[in-house]
Amino acid sequence: MLKALRNRRKSAKGEAAPARDATAPLQPVRVDWPHYVIGDVHGRMDLLQALSHQIIEDARARPGMGAARIVYLGDYVDRGDASAQVLDHVYRLNLAQPERHICLKGNHEAMMLDFLNDPVARGARWLRHGGLQTLASYGIGGLTERAAPEEILDASEALHAALPEGVIAWLDGLPTLHITGNLICVHAALDPDLPPEASPERSRLWGQKDFYRNARNDGYWVIHGHTIVDEAGPTPNGRLELDTGAYATGRLTAAGFNDVDVWLLST
Repeated sequence: MLKALRNRRKSAKGEAAPARDATAPLQPVRVDWPHYVIGDVHGRMDLLQALSHQIIEDARARPGMGAARIVYLGDYVDRGDASAQVLDHVYRLNLAQPERHICLKGNHEAMMLDFLNDPVARGARWLRHGGLQTLASYGIGGLTERAAPEEILDASEALHAALPEGVIAWLDGLPTLHITGNLICVHAALDPDLPPEASPERSRLWGQKDFYRNARNDGYWVIHGHTIVDEAGPTPNGRLELDTGAYATGRLTAAGFNDVDVWLLST
């Protein structure tokens, strides 16, 4: 299936992808270093542990993958019941080995920060999109999606107190982009008409409609999460979709990259 990442731009039905330059073939994926990229975890520590074990076994079986870097595409928290455990796990991995474990920010981390920084004005959205499960994982309950401002403020203060020292600053400073060779890792999307570094942070975290319709013409592939798909894999316009809805489906997916191949692993 992932041979499409290497040598063609046809869909499964044989239809040409919508693109700004329909005559330009997609370039092969090239990485500067072996990589695994993990999709949206959303509080499923059980799946992250299972997939991490798969990655260890897979790396043992493939020459050169033992030193691979692991990129996490964001959305560690919300919706799943073990959000606190997932966040603590990736935080400690990144602190211990920042060059090996690369953590990107997702829109759910952004909403969590909004809840912490401006709870009354901006916190309700987080509660509606999975924040209740994250709060519960820190032992903070008693709220609903329609919590009163006073309740939201109290919960925000409780979460400040519950988070380990350093986690808030770490969340705030997470990158939104990782590039290796001609592979771009981002949580949600990039503006296909702009250089990767110039794409607005809002697009990187929340998506951008042209990203899903148009191809880039600069030779980059983009691997992303955020938008749930039934099956992970490549699209005809140079994207690789990786969010298989772990919190609801029980399937957390990763992609592996070396200098000769691309492959998927899934729980």
